Amino acid sequence: MFKKTAIGAVTASLVLAGGLTACSSSSSGGSGAGSMPTVSLMVGGIDKQIYLPYELAQQLGFYKKYGVNMVLSTETQGGIGAEEAMASGQVDMAGAWYIHTIDFQTKGKSVVDIAQLSGAPGEREMCATNSGIHSAAQWSGKTLGVTDLGSGTDELTQLLASKGGLTTSQYSRVAVNDGATAIAALKTGKTQCLMTTQPTVLQIEQQGLGYSAIDLATSSGATAALGGTWPSAGVLATTAWVSAHQTEAQDVVDALVATMHWISSHSAADIANALPQAYTQSNGFTKAEYITALTQDKAQFMPDGIMPAGGPETVLATEKTIGVNTSNVKMSETFTNTYAEAANKLEGFKTTTTPEPAS
Repeated sequence: MFKKTAIGAVTASLVLAGGLTACSSSSSGGSGAGSMPTVSLMVGGIDKQIYLPYELAQQLGFYKKYGVNMVLSTETQGGIGAEEAMASGQVDMAGAWYIHTIDFQTKGKSVVDIAQLSGAPGEREMCATNSGIHSAAQWSGKTLGVTDLGSGTDELTQLLASKGGLTTSQYSRVAVNDGATAIAALKTGKTQCLMTTQPTVLQIEQQGLGYSAIDLATSSGATAALGGTWPSAGVLATTAWVSAHQTEAQDVVDALVATMHWISSHSAADIANALPQAYTQSNGFTKAEYITALTQDKAQFMPDGIMPAGGPETVLATEKTIGVNTSNVKMSETFTNTYAEAANKLEGFKTTTTPEPAS
């Protein structure tokens, strides 16, 4: 069982690193300002609502509270993805989807998800108003927008198409990013449908350009469409980095778990008020619209950073369905609840631990 060896189950190097207990510097009030370590984390679109916890933790002062100086950055359109920047050592961590841990392992790279922030992709398949499309089975001959080719939305699109009985030769996929470029793709007919998140979803609806044909933004919607809870946004790092920086890893998870509990106990308006204006009022949407959109899909966020039961298996099934060779994947090496459990214990919160798969 993964829990018996904690993060050490991910790789033997962690066992040799001296202990599997995820110690937190915050237990003694956090590191002093002069000795506070710096951690860098790149987010896969820092102003997207699905990724708001990373910046919210910064605005609430939680990173410093729990002993770490956090440097956040965001991937840019046409640039290197957050998960790739992390895997190549350009940044320490990535705010990215759990599915990438499996992708990396199929390529011989060891990456682990040390805190799970959402139990659904937070995406909606938006189809043009007059398209008449309400399921993936109707995508034959259509062009579908995804954030970028090879992205999580690309893989999800292929999964939905496969479940709809289509092969990749029966439809086309094109990168449209999000926000204004995604909206333009739908408006001009470049795509008939596209997968995107809030607040772009709300903008498309308000402009009368399209409607939500498939809900992947809520746990119930994801379960209905994908066959189970589908964990997405998490905290990813290489196993080697976590092994060498266990205290920093715990501090970051402490901060983000505290943030997730804060999100669960506050309204969408409270969350919007805590974020920078540039996040809640940009790309043509107002703060009121941002709050409306967040209210609609706020339930995607996990309250405690714990991987949802059955989630990893659903994601693995996604990879298999779209043709990824997962025969050598060890699921026990793709995530751990150890740090999130310690963070919840620190704050006095009870959790229901996800049974972790045997390697």
